[in-house]
Amino acid sequence: NFIRYRKIYFVFSGILVIGSIFCLINFGLNPGIDFTGGSILEIEYTNERPLNQEIKEELNDIDLGEIYIQPTGEKGVLLRMKDISEETHQAIIKKLNKNNSSNKVEERKFESIGPTIGKEMKSKTKVVAILSLLAVLFYIALAFRRVSRPVASWQYGMAALIALFHDIFIPLGVFSILGAYQGVQITIPVIAAFLTVLGYSINDSVVVFDRVRENIIKRKGVTFEETANISLNQTLIRSVNTSFTTLLVLFAIFFFGGETLKYFALALIIGIGCGTYSSIFLATPVLVSWSNLKKRHK
Repeated sequence: NFIRYRKIYFVFSGILVIGSIFCLINFGLNPGIDFTGGSILEIEYTNERPLNQEIKEELNDIDLGEIYIQPTGEKGVLLRMKDISEETHQAIIKKLNKNNSSNKVEERKFESIGPTIGKEMKSKTKVVAILSLLAVLFYIALAFRRVSRPVASWQYGMAALIALFHDIFIPLGVFSILGAYQGVQITIPVIAAFLTVLGYSINDSVVVFDRVRENIIKRKGVTFEETANISLNQTLIRSVNTSFTTLLVLFAIFFFGGETLKYFALALIIGIGCGTYSSIFLATPVLVSWSNLKKRHK
């Protein structure tokens, strides 16, 4: 009986979300150069890769602002810094080769994003996120428009949105901690992962809601709470199996996909894990609580 312990789920989810919001307020997010503007230089050493601190010390003479260094592969390094000119770009390569005569570096990639483009990306990301949430609410309200009892169709959409906020705030809280202590940045791939989580979470919730709607029509269960619990049990294995197989692929990407895909995969792992939990233990129990509240009010 999943629905019976819904208050425990609400308290547990509330603690996680409040903790995530606290981390976001306290630490904030660490936006990457996609949003602030800057340059990315990827290099690879012919022999052993030096320590991050050693690379920073070698480049102290060049004005690069704050440098974020991420290892890539076995011998590669990704340097993220403020926007630099082509002259400074060549000076970095020359400096690293000069100080490592026996361990030369080879340039793999160089990208530069201006601050204007970064601000535009930030504003567009906010618009896309808001439009996605509104579209989700509209879709669910439309899909469940014929189910008006014991809860209204718009309440299905609101329950799904509550689950969505749960599934997004928790990964954001984790990334705020990683940004504060590990220098992990919010980049376009990470934002893409968060938007993917929105779709995945809604998919899980709609599967359960759809089964609730079918069982209401078939009159399975005397009360709405019993109907909801029957629906959860019927869809449990499907939800867990789908998420488990997806997570297997994501863990493979996280451990073996390279540095550029590592945090993209991590955002999806946390988000899909939260989405699987919320579709079972949050979205449908919220509907039941609203139904019971409506009964008491009457």
